[in-house]
Amino acid sequence: MSDRIKQIANQLNYPKGLLASQVAIITGSSQGIGAECARLFVNEGSRVIVSDIDAAKASHVADKIRGNGGEAVAVPGDLLRDEYIKELFGKAAEFGGGKIHTIVNNAGFTWDAVIHKMTDKHWETIVALHATVPFKLVREAAPYFRTKDGEPRNILKISSTSGLHGNASQINYAIAKAGGVGLTKTIAKEWGPGFGVRANTVAFGHIETRLTANKEAGTFVKKQKAGGVVPYIDIPLRRPGSATEAASTILAIASPFSSHISGQTISVAGGRNM
Repeated sequence: MSDRIKQIANQLNYPKGLLASQVAIITGSSQGIGAECARLFVNEGSRVIVSDIDAAKASHVADKIRGNGGEAVAVPGDLLRDEYIKELFGKAAEFGGGKIHTIVNNAGFTWDAVIHKMTDKHWETIVALHATVPFKLVREAAPYFRTKDGEPRNILKISSTSGLHGNASQINYAIAKAGGVGLTKTIAKEWGPGFGVRANTVAFGHIETRLTANKEAGTFVKKQKAGGVVPYIDIPLRRPGSATEAASTILAIASPFSSHISGQTISVAGGRNM
């Protein structure tokens, strides 16, 4: 966190961090945006549950956080299994002393094919992971979020510009991510009144991660122009975002600085698709 942000936080009476004493579940947090999100949340005082299908990587992230003085626990497992979702919340509540404040629905991957070659397996797997799983996580969270204890509660759905604008060879991913927008708005309308739960979607464009490294290599063609090469011609900022920039947006939306933002979709794409 920059010195200026720390100064603002202190002025707003958050000397122990913007998320002090809170507990967050971050899915898909063994690497990339999720791992960086876990690090930033802990830096702001949150305790974090590292959820990922890769047990070794999840444990590594949690161990590294604890080694730096933070509080984190790895709860690895497959989100496509209902039993794991129940286990995840049980262990998260135990770790958090019976409370859970934030869910970051970040886990996912892409499985691309053009429409006429997309199999049922392509479709069902991606829609299940990016649409059905977030719904099941929120449903399981109900006892911890539908409470009137006055503490902040946040649900963040990580989406993509593919869900906002569609994308060739990604009809399964696009429809699942688009569905996340409806999920977010419905949560905000149902759980905002009476319980104060905020729900928002963050739609990323090209963020440099393992997932995008090979895929985007053939998409963002450098264009010759007088005076040299212009990279990432369709991004006004002329560069992809970093995992830290992506995670910082998630932190900002989960923080008290965004306490009156709910039901929104925030596009983080360097100006792409304006």
